Amino acid sequence: MTTLSRFTNLAAALAAASLLAACSEPATDVNTAEPAKTQTEEAQQTLKLTEVNPRLGEYIKTLSSDEFQGRAPATKGEELTVAYLEDNFRRIGLKAIDGDSYKQPVSLVQIDPKEVSAMALSGDNVPAQFAYRDEMTAWTKQVTEQVEVKDSDMVFVGYGIVAPEYGWNDYEGLDVKGKTVVMFVNDPGFATQDPKLFNGNAMTYYGRWTYKYEEAARQGAAMALIIHETDAASYGWGVVAHGSPIKFDLINENKNADLAKVEGWITTESAEKLFANVGTDLATMHKKALEKDFAPVPLNTKASITVKNNLRELTSSNVVGYIEGSKYPDEYVLYMAHWDHLGMDFSNPTNKVFNGAQDNASGTGGLLALAEYFTQQPQPERSVVFVAVTAEERGLLGSAWYAANPVFPLEKTVVGINMDVMNVYGPMKDMVIVGLGNNNAEDILIKYTKQQGRYAVREHNPEAGIAYRSDHFNLSKKGVPILYAKGGNDHFEKGADWGKAQRAEFNKCCYHKVNDEYDDNWDLRGAQQDLFLFYQVGNELANSRSWPNWNEGNEFRALRDASEAQRN
Repeated sequence: MTTLSRFTNLAAALAAASLLAACSEPATDVNTAEPAKTQTEEAQQTLKLTEVNPRLGEYIKTLSSDEFQGRAPATKGEELTVAYLEDNFRRIGLKAIDGDSYKQPVSLVQIDPKEVSAMALSGDNVPAQFAYRDEMTAWTKQVTEQVEVKDSDMVFVGYGIVAPEYGWNDYEGLDVKGKTVVMFVNDPGFATQDPKLFNGNAMTYYGRWTYKYEEAARQGAAMALIIHETDAASYGWGVVAHGSPIKFDLINENKNADLAKVEGWITTESAEKLFANVGTDLATMHKKALEKDFAPVPLNTKASITVKNNLRELTSSNVVGYIEGSKYPDEYVLYMAHWDHLGMDFSNPTNKVFNGAQDNASGTGGLLALAEYFTQQPQPERSVVFVAVTAEERGLLGSAWYAANPVFPLEKTVVGINMDVMNVYGPMKDMVIVGLGNNNAEDILIKYTKQQGRYAVREHNPEAGIAYRSDHFNLSKKGVPILYAKGGNDHFEKGADWGKAQRAEFNKCCYHKVNDEYDDNWDLRGAQQDLFLFYQVGNELANSRSWPNWNEGNEFRALRDASEAQRN
């Protein structure tokens, strides 16, 4: 049976099962009830045709076992994880990237702020200081034992955005060298809910805090402070101020000297005090920041702060293997998943291991399962690359290293497909495409999704910027079109409310906790469904001359267009 006919049958079976399940009155006649059961059984049987690899559960279970010690970078857990991945890449026949080695070394630095002073303020009507963690939080990404910002003029810069494609420049005509810039989180589209402004409710990269620090550094600011607002940030003050203060970054030649000396957040209450000093308030500044003729506002306040660090250099590894293309070996379809998790909690007397079964042994196991499946198919015309990246939980650092030091040229990378937290709750009708509408590779995924009798949807909270919070994003920033998708909540038998409840329970009990452990009762048919979709998309592109691109108006379109000549 051909793949297309398999999925035609699947679509029919699922549709029939859904239709019968939707009937408002229960069947009472034995002869009318029996077909419903038969259709459901047929749908379940047809789902087996989407099984990519029966070893998926084994891979996830092994990677998330206590033996692997939570898979933290630069630990015994990493040694075991990387060895396991290399052994399996070698067993299934992927080509190595350096002799017999699949490892791409990644140089990291751990920055542990051992002392952060209060933020001293000087001005006519401002408090003497903002207290660390209560009224502000701050750190440095510069790789140095101490940084100091002294008597730096504070200036409000709206959203801190320079976006030529949207005709927006909050820094226009302003010299902020040596100054402290203060700005709102998110972007004007979220603030107005205007679908014609930026991307409406859905966050663009310009709304992410990471972008705002990067732009402030490009403008020469000494310190960059974001005003925390829970709705706009999508998380509370405790997330930014009361988590671990330890930062990780990549090691580079200039030791991040090009970044602002200090990055941080201030509370809305702190912002109100700064604005009151110049005779205004938060609500007024929200309106002002949205005006077309917005001009930055000096806050008539100077800020000083000192941060002292302990530094530790680490070496970790991405793990990279590939299938060489038969006709176009220098063009690449890329799959990725992060292998790392949080390691161990030695203070916990009963359960010390952050097993990270769903996050992200499931994605790494999926990467292995998919790679093995690919090696059993006819050789693709283009090369297919499988990258297991490190240090995602430390700030997407393994993928950032790959993006800055690509094993294979990014301008010749056709598409990237990211797998992070696979569906373990059974077959779902919906396929969630994070950032739906961003690029035309999605059209291929949607086509095959429909062939499974399913439908594509966007993530339910695009304002949270999930599209910029996983490893694929670092390739996006280099212009590579990316797909980040996963099975949703609409279980084909139990419905959307049941699926939503499972996700909510995981977030409550297990996400980034020691309870994220493998469960033998998981229903991995949904993960298999999704993996088959990822295979179909990658396989189609690996055997075509297509070059997907970001859609017009997307912030990454210009980057992809700029490298077009290198693909011709």
